[in-house]
Amino acid sequence: MKKLSEIYKELGIAFTFPIEIEDGNGNPTYYENSDDYWYRNEYNKNGNLTYYENSNDYWYRYEYDENGKQTYFEYSNGGKIGTRSSSCDGKVIEIDGKKYKLTEL
Repeated sequence: MKKLSEIYKELGIAFTFPIEIEDGNGNPTYYENSDDYWYRNEYNKNGNLTYYENSNDYWYRYEYDENGKQTYFEYSNGGKIGTRSSSCDGKVIEIDGKKYKLTEL
């Protein structure tokens, strides 16, 4: 991922460190300091953290049920806990009057 400071430099935008960005709900979505360390976060519509990654090639992801309870956790070291809810495997869709069953590869 290209650092935001690099993009700012390319566009000629003045900035100072640290670069800190929040979403409309006040959740931190991006941070970068002058030592080349950065991280970014993503959140779902309920404000739950769903994805994190940083400049050390570390990442993790969360999934939640409709009540906000964490159902799945996966991280860059290969660990996984829980069951993914976002899989479309087995779901049926209809296109032009024909039904298709999806299979996850």
